[in-house]
Amino acid sequence: MHFDFSVFSNPQTWVSLITLTFMEIVLGIDNIIFISIIVNRLPREQQARGRSIGLLLALLCRIGLLLSISWIVGLRTALFTVELPWMAEPFGVTGRDLILLAGGLFLIGKSTTEIHTKLQGEEETADGSKPGASFGSIIFQIILIDIVFSFDSILTAVGLVDNVLIMILAVVISMGVMLAFSGVVADFVNRNPTIKMLALSFLIMIGVMLVMEAFHKEIEKGYLYFAMFFSLIVEVLNMRLRKKTEPVQLRDSQYD
Repeated sequence: MHFDFSVFSNPQTWVSLITLTFMEIVLGIDNIIFISIIVNRLPREQQARGRSIGLLLALLCRIGLLLSISWIVGLRTALFTVELPWMAEPFGVTGRDLILLAGGLFLIGKSTTEIHTKLQGEEETADGSKPGASFGSIIFQIILIDIVFSFDSILTAVGLVDNVLIMILAVVISMGVMLAFSGVVADFVNRNPTIKMLALSFLIMIGVMLVMEAFHKEIEKGYLYFAMFFSLIVEVLNMRLRKKTEPVQLRDSQYD
């Protein structure tokens, strides 16, 4: 594959690069949240390494997919058709549909399990990890969801620009930004149980969106991210209010 570096002499190229980088950061927030929550099951001394490896794997996935754009486009070709009584016309199932369906169901199932675990409580081992959590299993789960999130990211990139070099640079820059702030995001989520519960609810919503897309029911992502941002702002305001509210003081009895 040949890269034409002369495109950077065009100001429009830089505008496209900045725009795409911003979009990649926005689309990567859900990936950071998932990685932060799943890595929290590891011993404390391994969590930072797990987050770094997870984001680097996401970077490799996205670059690999960008270099295989023709293959991604081919995933939109129907592999087989399904005819159901309530459908007006046969439903063509593509490779992209199967990946989105599997990823959405995995995200819904994993997030629901995490919410159940948080509500029921879970014992920790002496090193702070959760029972049954190993570094290899956590990385494997991160790889699975990275692939799904990478498809969403790459399809957005293809829709915005048509130069693979610009796409790769935007992905590398955005991943560098996310890697720099992943620790801050993880600490914030883990320190605040309500934020963690909200984040898990977001992941369920994203999983539902992926399943809907697998059935060719497109959902405007702007509405989804606005709902997430609005909910986060409300929760942050609630957190500030709880800090400022003085605890109720019981009045001494006159008979004491």
